Amino acid sequence: MSQNNIPVSEIYWSLVDKADKKFSKIRDLPYYERNRYDTYFYKVFKVYTQLWKFQQENRQKLVEAGLKRWEIGDIASRIGQLYFGQYMRTSDASYLSESYIFYEAVLTREYFKDGLFQDLNLANKQLRFLARFLMVCLVLNRREMVYQLDTNFKEWKLVVQEIVKFLKVDTAFMNIRPLRYSLVLDLHPDLLPHVAAARRKLRLRDAILTSYYPNEVKFSELTLDTFRMLQCLEWEPSGSFYKSSGAPSSGTATNIAQNGAPGPSRINYSQDITDPTLPPNPRKAVLYRPTVTQFIAVGSKVLKSGRNRYGLRNGFGGYRHPLRPLLQAEVLKDEYGACPWSARRRCCQVSTPGVRGRSKWNLSGHCSILQGMKHGYSKMVPYEYWIHRIHAGYDKYVWAINGAEKGEPAALLLSPSSSSIMPHPNGSLFTSFLTAPLQAFCLLLGISGSDSETDTCNKAENLLSSLLNDWGMTLAASDTLDPVWAQVLSDPFLRRLLLRFIFCRAVLTLYAPTFNKKEFLPECMPCLPEAVLPLAATSQTAILQIANLFSATNSFIFSEGITLPESNDESMSSSS
Repeated sequence: MSQNNIPVSEIYWSLVDKADKKFSKIRDLPYYERNRYDTYFYKVFKVYTQLWKFQQENRQKLVEAGLKRWEIGDIASRIGQLYFGQYMRTSDASYLSESYIFYEAVLTREYFKDGLFQDLNLANKQLRFLARFLMVCLVLNRREMVYQLDTNFKEWKLVVQEIVKFLKVDTAFMNIRPLRYSLVLDLHPDLLPHVAAARRKLRLRDAILTSYYPNEVKFSELTLDTFRMLQCLEWEPSGSFYKSSGAPSSGTATNIAQNGAPGPSRINYSQDITDPTLPPNPRKAVLYRPTVTQFIAVGSKVLKSGRNRYGLRNGFGGYRHPLRPLLQAEVLKDEYGACPWSARRRCCQVSTPGVRGRSKWNLSGHCSILQGMKHGYSKMVPYEYWIHRIHAGYDKYVWAINGAEKGEPAALLLSPSSSSIMPHPNGSLFTSFLTAPLQAFCLLLGISGSDSETDTCNKAENLLSSLLNDWGMTLAASDTLDPVWAQVLSDPFLRRLLLRFIFCRAVLTLYAPTFNKKEFLPECMPCLPEAVLPLAATSQTAILQIANLFSATNSFIFSEGITLPESNDESMSSSS
């Protein structure tokens, strides 16, 4: 039968039913199910493209047949949800941009407004839409829209409490410069110094981000620390950060979305976030409070992703209600050290005394970031990992890995075993140093954005960038640099993390309240060259220069003979 003989409304509702069935298959898929999700994504997106185009071309007839505005908004909202889910799985910023476009269209056109106060289901649908849009705005750094959306949540107290607490900690001061890698502010990848000791060059390809400690600041299932690290492992679109967030965005009106899908008529915000000159972002899987079995399962999926095997990096972690040392050590060494997969089953049978029920499987504390490395963008390097934050007292199990690896050697960054130096409501201090080092330095000293002048912060940012690059040059030229570190210095993301770690360790080593207190100091394995150790003259001079800008030199303990460089003295006197 010709389609012309079928009523328009019948064709439409048939497409709606088909789209609903396909959407239900992928809606709850975890973000790390990449290959499987790609297949479903394109199938369901094709159906929603047909559905959206059909309702646009037959809008008047469908309205006459009973189509309501909220039903149109529901389609657009689902397309936005599809785009955001695909961004979370691929880290492709264009998907994030398209998600914002569809959600913003639903909001500005008030698709859910009619009948909102008469229909409880419709009210719940709008609140869910607003919560999802709020998440997109946070990740996209559309803070002006975040504050606008916040006023719509008066009836949803849990959401209000979470977002207010989140914004209270993630202040404008913590975002005075982008957390993402910026070609405007950070060293261009083409200008990274040649590393003499590097036998090969590794590239960051995949990361698993998760945090796990009590009462952590979060919005939905995105914690503050994973939120910061998520951005830290992405490229900042050149110049877009410096556009006024309060001013209306400019762009070309278009009604064609990504992949040829007709989108709402709107400003093309994708011009603000996409940058064809940038390499692809490392892919990231974000896990919220995973169990041990879930964590290991995700790691194995990352390893087996595609045809290649990914190396693993386990990042910023925690310290409360730890797993037993046996489980901790075996998971780290055996599971990711090329031991047979049967080792996983042996490890996971170990329970944690004193923790009830399902909690015995929990990766406790603030355990995060599995980062995959690719060798020359052609061959995968398996069995490497980073670990950030290990429970106090279990360091010996971690250090036992050194020299006992099977396959690639381990590269570990260990945060301080004690966190009492800064309360958790502010997030992990270690994560702050890795993602926003100058702001972390100020927080440590009790300096807030209102206390420091913009000019001082700008001078400090420029000085810190110079000091970090000096450390980078020192490492690149060192003939004692361990090959494990040498092979990651050509990757801009990992190089930046390592240099910020050096800064963090120097600050906490020389900071008077933590001076000579090992539990407050981060560590790394293998060891770095003596020239970048905290007590090296160059490191102490670097911290002295930063502290001097904030008139905080008395907060640190320096060795005798450490003084400001003459050029620094002259510049400070001329600026005063």
